[in-house]
Amino acid sequence: MNEPSVVGPDDGETIQLGRVRMRILEDGGTTGHRLGIGEITLAPHTEGPPQHRHAQHDEGFYVVSGTVHFTVGRTTYAAPAGTLAMIPPGVPHTFANLGDVPAVMVNTFTPDLYVQYFRDLRDMIAGGREMTPEATAEVMSRYATVPATDFA
Repeated sequence: MNEPSVVGPDDGETIQLGRVRMRILEDGGTTGHRLGIGEITLAPHTEGPPQHRHAQHDEGFYVVSGTVHFTVGRTTYAAPAGTLAMIPPGVPHTFANLGDVPAVMVNTFTPDLYVQYFRDLRDMIAGGREMTPEATAEVMSRYATVPATDFA
């Protein structure tokens, strides 16, 4: 019999990546790897990753608080709390918190392929390597994700 997962407000696996905190709520272990879910907290005035494309998973972002700016190709969308952004495979995207307060998003991955990316970044930093755009791109490449250099 499969067991349910209930993750409380102080539970989950927390990964600090500079000014970004990822709290993994579902790593795919309960969903047969069909779905991964995280909570991302962006400190004020924080850029996200370099614009990139996923080849093998959809990514969703639901803004819980603050305002997140999503850049998709050459278009930037200001997304206040209550906004859902769904990014299908192949679509170039990134995000940032340009505001003066933290922004919080619920982040989904279908399938859960990308959850391990955050763990790999944590391990890279713990190993003494700086989280540069080049190092981030190298880790992304492990998960069928490439920088969108045509929009850099």
